[in-house]
Amino acid sequence: MPKAQTRTLLREGDGGLVRRTTLPGGLRVITEQVPGVRSVAFGVWVNVGSRDETGSQMGSAHYLEHLLFKGTSRRSAMDISASIEACGGDLNAFTTKEYTCYYARVLDEDLPLAIDVVCDVVTDALIRTEDVEQERGVILEEIAMHEDDPTDAVHEDFASVMFGDTPLGRPVLGTIETISGISRRSINSFYRTKYRPEKMVVAAAGNLDHDTVVRQVRAAFAPVLDPTAEVAQPRPARRPGRHTAGVRVTKRPTEQAHLVLGVPGITRADGRRYALSVLSTALGGGMSSRLFQEIREKRGLAYSVYSYAQGYSDDGVFGVYVGCLPGKVDTVLDVCLTEMQRVADAGLSNEEIVRGKGQVRGATVLGQEDTGARMTRIAKSELHADPLLSIDDLLGRVDAVTADDIRDVAHDLLSAPTTLAVIGPFDETTTFNTIG
Repeated sequence: MPKAQTRTLLREGDGGLVRRTTLPGGLRVITEQVPGVRSVAFGVWVNVGSRDETGSQMGSAHYLEHLLFKGTSRRSAMDISASIEACGGDLNAFTTKEYTCYYARVLDEDLPLAIDVVCDVVTDALIRTEDVEQERGVILEEIAMHEDDPTDAVHEDFASVMFGDTPLGRPVLGTIETISGISRRSINSFYRTKYRPEKMVVAAAGNLDHDTVVRQVRAAFAPVLDPTAEVAQPRPARRPGRHTAGVRVTKRPTEQAHLVLGVPGITRADGRRYALSVLSTALGGGMSSRLFQEIREKRGLAYSVYSYAQGYSDDGVFGVYVGCLPGKVDTVLDVCLTEMQRVADAGLSNEEIVRGKGQVRGATVLGQEDTGARMTRIAKSELHADPLLSIDDLLGRVDAVTADDIRDVAHDLLSAPTTLAVIGPFDETTTFNTIG
């Protein structure tokens, strides 16, 4: 039998140990041994998301996420959920534009069961016609629920304007039309061609032994491992697509207007991401942030306001969300644009930088107190071929951000023409007097 290849990737100062084994057939197993915990988070990460769909397949990746829990040759849907819940664990999945994850969180003694169940779900789903039809109604209800929540829908509208009719601009859930039209044959083909072990990363973090996890994963994947396959290459970096600056207004009889104002951002691997994280935090990342203070505390214009940065393999977005009364949208937009331009021209104050760095540092450390977060960190690093940095290294990179770094990235991003999406009781031809 071909030998697996194992490497130690990281030794944390608290005793944590990250190791990776690549099995014959390209499946990668990466674990982090976390001292002092009694739980384990285990996940199978598939390098397939909604941006891997064609237009007619829109929604397939998310549809498939539902179907994999409907049954395998060894387990019914009830068996799958009951087996994990009976031991107090949590079993779930999620789909993004670039990857899909199936995971469980269990007590350390129940890890063998979690490995068996999650791997069984991913490798041996039946994709029966009756399940496709039943779940079609569930997903249509999910789309309806999503559309009824303007705080979700406005972000989809924003992406649609920013990226146009491209994979990044399309909704992860698909549309009523595409979900209604997808056939069992199409979804099964998507599953058989996309869900290959060489495109997957198996990750676990908590109280575990790496060699034992590898042995159990290898046994669970044995029926589908192809010894001749090689590790799939990371998603190729491509030239960022065209971005559309403009306005989309969706008329809804809501009591509150919801808006997202943004510009093109940077890729996930861009070295400026540390400066951007400090910038985003200081601009709209908390109650002491500039936008929160200007919009909510000083003027009382809104209850919810925040900024965010999203990086993809070859593109990115920087945006600001605000929910406010419809009559205050113009004023809110004026404040947002004014503050964004001020930061683009002059950067942040020393006080804002210190405060922003402190918030990023705290979020980084506190976020790693959870085994699920640690599992996610090592999985995404491996899936995207990003260097796996220790927590101390990450904090060091945040500390190293200078005022000039922030000023440069702010100028590059915030000086660009803006894209705006608004949901509220407005005429859909409204352009708002502060955009244009």
